[in-house]
Amino acid sequence: MIKIEAIVREDKFEDIKEALSKVGVNGITVSQVMGCGRSKGYKELIRGSEVTITMLPKLKFEIIVSDESWEKKTIDAILQAAYTGNPGDGKIFSYDLRNVIRVRTKEQGTAAIN
Repeated sequence: MIKIEAIVREDKFEDIKEALSKVGVNGITVSQVMGCGRSKGYKELIRGSEVTITMLPKLKFEIIVSDESWEKKTIDAILQAAYTGNPGDGKIFSYDLRNVIRVRTKEQGTAAIN
């Protein structure tokens, strides 16, 4: 099993959700997060004063898949939907996952995610 985390622009939510649905990925968790990358934010004029905004709002998608073929399909869908070509498009992380347990039924492993 593999956990995929994608930190992406907020305005790409619908595009990514639709792309994941098209490839058959249904179980996702989405959180609103804040962070900064290489650019360290931007400057904005607020009430006549220049303010540096260092933490930018982003979305974090968390997805668990059963194997490498699903990992590739999922990552490819996110890459295509999230891409703008501009700084701040985001990052995708992929981790090996030791176990998953469905609380209601006590199922474990891939049975818990299918």
